Amino acid sequence: MKKSTIWLLIIVMALTFGGLIYVQILYMEKMTRMRNEQFNENVKRSLSDVAGYLERQETLHYLEEDIEDIEAAFYDDYSLALATDTLSGQNIVSPIFMPAAVGVEGQYKQYQKIIRNQYLYQKGLLNEVILNIMREASRRPALERGDTSVVRKQLQQELSSCGINLPFEFSMSTTKKVICHTKDFPVGQESDVYSQMLFQGSPMHYYLNVYFPTKGDYIYNSVRFLIPTLSFTLILLIVFLYTVILAFRQKRITEMKNDFINNMTHEFKTPISTISLAAQMLADDSVRKSPSMLQHLSTVITDESKRLRFQVEKVLQMSMFDRQQPNLKFSEVDVNRLIEQVVSTFKIKVEKYGGSLNMNLQASKDKVLVDEMHLTNVIFNLLDNAVKYVRQDAEPRLEISTTDLPDNKLEIRVKDNGIGIKKEHLKLIFDKFYRVPTGNNHDVKGFGLGLAYVHKLITEFGGQIKVESDFGKGTTFIITLPLTP
Repeated sequence: MKKSTIWLLIIVMALTFGGLIYVQILYMEKMTRMRNEQFNENVKRSLSDVAGYLERQETLHYLEEDIEDIEAAFYDDYSLALATDTLSGQNIVSPIFMPAAVGVEGQYKQYQKIIRNQYLYQKGLLNEVILNIMREASRRPALERGDTSVVRKQLQQELSSCGINLPFEFSMSTTKKVICHTKDFPVGQESDVYSQMLFQGSPMHYYLNVYFPTKGDYIYNSVRFLIPTLSFTLILLIVFLYTVILAFRQKRITEMKNDFINNMTHEFKTPISTISLAAQMLADDSVRKSPSMLQHLSTVITDESKRLRFQVEKVLQMSMFDRQQPNLKFSEVDVNRLIEQVVSTFKIKVEKYGGSLNMNLQASKDKVLVDEMHLTNVIFNLLDNAVKYVRQDAEPRLEISTTDLPDNKLEIRVKDNGIGIKKEHLKLIFDKFYRVPTGNNHDVKGFGLGLAYVHKLITEFGGQIKVESDFGKGTTFIITLPLTP
């Protein structure tokens, strides 16, 4: 599949998942806001009903308190009026007992007059009661006007009728201070506290305040059925991203393996061709008669066979590392001495290119527990890479050094003045089959296994390896190994 097609699919899927998650989050936000508004409306309605109930109870209190006085006053005045009318020769008790000479029409008019007088008199008494309520209410303490037990019971009833069965705390206050409150009411907090004015029209303004400690859980529980759908979408998104990463990784591994096969073919082809050519020359009678030519062909065949065997061993060695733990022979090794031996052998190759290889062995403690043969191969690999990737306009200048580190560790540095490595390739150079792209330059051959081999061994030795590089100026490999106890 083409890379452009993969990217197109990724963009389409990413937009689809992004849009789906956005819609779900938007819907959850809208549902939460709607539930919150519904909750607020129900609470406000309940508080209003409680306030109305308290006002009705207060009116009933005053009516019951004054009813006897009102009735007594009414009967006293009525008795006085009756006595007065009797002396004047009129009877207002009932039109039934009126003289027949008055007539039906006269009795009806007389009865209407009596009813009108009673209505006006009782209206005056009611007005007096209302004025008395308004006058006395301002003097009456708030706790008498609204008993806390009554308020709690009525609040619970009104909230329950609106479908709100949550624990609540409440208080009664004026504009200046809190008169009373329940144990866990957050005095001084204004957020999430609902207030309702009580006894409207009263000179003193009283407020009923209600707080719901579990309101957040209530709102959450009302929309939590949407959370699984959002979770499943996020899981699908993570799986999709992981699949994309695997696809790109697989594509990169495929490209690296193809590059590996091409390089391996080239590396194997050269010695095989040389050996084949030497074998053909041995078939020539004139060559067999020349001892010097036979010696030369024998040397060529031997060298190329060693080269071919070395390449095969490198491939088999990395294959062994993948399948099982390597069979390492650990022993105490003097790192400074080992480096001196490697440099004395490798220096000839560096000088062949007109370069130099310097040592700066400053480590006073250099005993490490490693496999000596494999550590020698590690140093050889790093030096060989430094020579391979030298700049065309410069001669190789290599430096290898050792330094003491804290925490009982040793540092080995291999520095060169080669072409360097770009930052985007630094994190990949220890991967198997990976070779830093060099454009159309195919002078440097290999399998891309050398640094993977180095990284694997240093890890097995309990150490670490990292690389620092300045593109166009050079590279430094830094190895850290634990010293023997």
